[in-house]
Parts: sequence; structure tokens; C-alpha cells
Amino acid sequence: MASPLNGARLAAYAGLGALGALVGAAGALVQGGWFPGGLLLALLGIAGLCYGGITATRTRTGGVVPGAGWLLAVLLLTASRSEGDFLFGAGIGSYVFLLGGMAVVVMCATLSKLPQPGGPSVRLGK
Repeated sequence: MASPLNGARLAAYAGLGALGALVGAAGALVQGGWFPGGLLLALLGIAGLCYGGITATRTRTGGVVPGAGWLLAVLLLTASRSEGDFLFGAGIGSYVFLLGGMAVVVMCATLSKLPQPGGPSVRLGK
């Protein structure tokens, strides 16, 4: 059953989108600076944010919104400027960051089961 869309939920989605953009920008800088570890850190950052958004809002939209913010920031950073400057190098790390980040967002958005709130045990006799 879908949760009602109210002001608090919209504010949470806006905050998650802004955090997704920040994680995307930070990940773009970190993955190139510390290649093997930075790439892993950047991918874990977006995975943690998407899964945290799912558990915080208890909806799949909570995982999609930070992913959309991440994707928007990363796509804006991949565009070259008129001066010829760009942020991503032409190496395997940047491609793994782009494609791996998109894969992480899709995996978080299509989780088969949402985390359930704690409650009494469903086992008989407990």
C-alpha cells in the first residue's frame, strides 16, 4: 500500500535528492584521486545513501530519488566545458564509477522486499 504524499515526505525526498547530488560530486572527485580505494568508497557511498533512503522512507522512491540526484550530478560533471576542461579522465576507473553507480542505483530501486519494521515474532509458540 502506498504511503500518502505529504509535506514531510516531499521534504525528505528533496533532502535525499540533494544528498545524492553531493555524493555524486564527492564520488567523482574521490574515485579519480585514490583509484582503487576511492572507487570502492564512492560506490559504497551511493549504495548506502540509496538503501538508507529506502529504509528511512519505507518506499522504493526513497532509493530512486538519491540515485536520480547522483545521476544528474555525475552527468553534469562529465560534460566538457568550452575551455576544454573536464573532471573525468578516460580511464577504466571513471567508466566503472559511472556504470557501477548506475547499477547500484538500479539494484537498490528494485529490491524485492522492503525492510520491515520490527514487531512481534510471527512464529507460533513465541
